Amino acid sequence: MASSRRLIAASLLALTAIFFLLAGPAAATGKTGQVTVFWGRNKAEGSLRQACDTGTYTFVIISFLNVFGHGKTSLDLSGHPIGPIGADVKHCQSKNILVFLSIGGLGDQYSLPSSQAATDLADYLWFAYLAGHRADVRRPFGGDVELDGIDLFVDHGSPEYYDVLVSRLWSYNKGFRARTPAQLSATVRCRYPDPRLKKALDTGVITRINVRFYGDGYCAVYWEMEWDKWTAAYPNSGIYVGLPASEKTVGYVHPKNLYYGVIPVVQKAANYGGIMIWERYADKQSNYSSYAIRWA
Repeated sequence: MASSRRLIAASLLALTAIFFLLAGPAAATGKTGQVTVFWGRNKAEGSLRQACDTGTYTFVIISFLNVFGHGKTSLDLSGHPIGPIGADVKHCQSKNILVFLSIGGLGDQYSLPSSQAATDLADYLWFAYLAGHRADVRRPFGGDVELDGIDLFVDHGSPEYYDVLVSRLWSYNKGFRARTPAQLSATVRCRYPDPRLKKALDTGVITRINVRFYGDGYCAVYWEMEWDKWTAAYPNSGIYVGLPASEKTVGYVHPKNLYYGVIPVVQKAANYGGIMIWERYADKQSNYSSYAIRWA
């Protein structure tokens, strides 16, 4: 009888071990199922519609509006034709995928030299890309196409006046009930704080923060310490883990390590938002988002 009980206990223990192996971090209470991707960095990545049809993204950021602040604006979408983008945006939105436009980027043709420049840019973004409509402002993606928000990806220039920009954009939401057509996100460098965006973040109106845990050897080692700083500093914003889809990029996390090493840590944070992937072209090659969407 004793040997039978020991056999049953051992069997139950084995089954329990198998269950936890299979469940792993997917059982974490902080799972959101949210995966963001940057699109517009390589013409070979395919169309925006194709990205949304993969079923592995819940949020797409078009990148970049990379010229602004000195009387002119310009989009750089790596050779993608502008014509089909409006219809693609609406297609993505019909699948409940949010579509933002990111301003800034990796170049050096943008800055905000004054408070008035920030206000002017906010007004332009509202009337050209968001829910505002004015006869004298051209809408590049089409007159009836309204993006869901604006992302700040500021890697160049002075940090001044981005707080004015986001406050002005957010103020447009006052005219809408139970709706925020000017949603805001920021894509920051991993070391806290990001000096170029701190003033903007401290306004409290940026509700999503994508932290780039890549491209920096320090962050590849001390990512957990920096993650804790970001989640503690902005408890009212969703914080997203920014990871590269290419193993050639510093900070790449193998899917196995993502599952066992990163996900169980980040999902403990009450304001964990999900995973941000850089970028669609690399993801098309590696299919990284197919893992992320299961565990995010």
